[in-house]
Amino acid sequence: MNPTPPPSLSLSPTPSRPSPPLRRLLGALGAAAALAACTTTPKQPGNAVYDFGAPVVAAAPAAAPLPALVVAAVGGPPALDNERMVYRLNYADPLQARTYAMSRWGSSPLEMLTQRFKSRLSQAGVKVLSPEDAALGIPLLRIEVDDFSHVFDSPGASHGQVVLRASLFDGHRLLDQRTFSRKSAATSADAGGGARALAASADAVAGEMLAWLAAAPKK
Repeated sequence: MNPTPPPSLSLSPTPSRPSPPLRRLLGALGAAAALAACTTTPKQPGNAVYDFGAPVVAAAPAAAPLPALVVAAVGGPPALDNERMVYRLNYADPLQARTYAMSRWGSSPLEMLTQRFKSRLSQAGVKVLSPEDAALGIPLLRIEVDDFSHVFDSPGASHGQVVLRASLFDGHRLLDQRTFSRKSAATSADAGGGARALAASADAVAGEMLAWLAAAPKK
C-alpha cells in the first residue's frame, strides 16, 4: 500500500496567494500601466518639415466650372495660422488639441489650403484672381476652415480630417454655401502619416468643391 504523502510533501501544492495589501498594490500598478498605454503620444521622429507635396495634375474637365473666380485667402481659427501640426487623441481626451513637438508644416495650414485650392481651380480652367485684382461682376469664393487635424481613434488607427465651409458671392449677395468634410486614413501613427492623410483630404475636398461650383447657382 502506498502511504499518503504528508501535507508538506503534497504532489500538487496549493500556490500561495498575495496578501490583500500586495494585491491592491499590484492592481494599482496594472491600472497605471493600462492608462499610460492608452495615452501614449504618437511616434515623433527627429525635426521634420511637411507640406502637401506637388499638386496632382488632374485631367481638365470638358468645361471650366466658372470662367473666372476671385478667391479670398482661406480663413480659420488662430491655431491654424501657424506652422504647428495639431493632433487629437479621441480615445483619451477629444477636447484636447495637442501639437507635435519635433515636426511642423512648411507654412500655415491656411496658407497651404489657399494655394492648393487656387492650383486645383486653375487646373480646371478657371481664371483665378485675388481680391486685389477683382473686377466688377466676377464671383467671389470665401472659405472658412473649422477643423484640420490628425485624429487618433485608437493608438494604432488615425485619419486626417478636414472640415470647411465654402461660400460663393456675387458682390454682397450670397449665391450658395456648402460645408465640406473629408477623412482620409493615415498609413502610420506619426506626423508623416498625418501629413499625408491631411493632404489627401484637402485634395478630395478640392475635387468636391469643383463639382459644387459647376452646379452652383450663377448670378
